[in-house]
Amino acid sequence: MEKLNDDLVEKKIRELDGWKVVVVDGEKRLVRRFIFEDFTGAVAFSVKVGIIAEKADHHPVVLTEWGKVTVSWWSHSLGGLSEKDFEMAERTSKLYEG
Repeated sequence: MEKLNDDLVEKKIRELDGWKVVVVDGEKRLVRRFIFEDFTGAVAFSVKVGIIAEKADHHPVVLTEWGKVTVSWWSHSLGGLSEKDFEMAERTSKLYEG
């Protein structure tokens, strides 16, 4: 894996609906909030994200609250974003939509 440059990050984020790039502690992350009708739906989605993360050996921050889940993907070891982060964000969106 290699860290993506700013131009490529800007290009790729335009292709990823609902996600935004935020900078936390100097590192770019992909972040999206998903909305649910209740806490049970939010927890169930969080578990599904955890399963795909474990299978891919690539782990996000998942914040589960009543009626919402915020997921943040980035490559800790690179200090920013890689192709894998965009792939996992897309997979996360598909879990939500499907």
